[in-house]
Amino acid sequence: MPVYNKLVRDLIPEVIKSNGKECRTRILDEEEYQSELAIKLKEESEEYFASIDPKESLAELADMLEVIRALASFHGASWEQLEALRVKKAEQRGGFQERVYLIDVEEP
Repeated sequence: MPVYNKLVRDLIPEVIKSNGKECRTRILDEEEYQSELAIKLKEESEEYFASIDPKESLAELADMLEVIRALASFHGASWEQLEALRVKKAEQRGGFQERVYLIDVEEP
């Protein structure tokens, strides 16, 4: 019997049961949830970096966004509030579309 011991999407237990299998789950407390979300974000980013196919890369980015949404909610912000913060930072500091690569900064 495979042991996973990891945070999964909410409907995964139903998916497992629909395939004729049984699984055991538990609900995490707040501290465990925050820790497991961080672990999940790292896991999803590693899967993104390991992906070769563009479709697979996009699927991993979508998974990362889902985890980021959950983290934002955990920290008391809605997706809209997080997006507003992103827009504000982009207006103040720019985005990454122009591919600017900082080499060094000369100090006076």
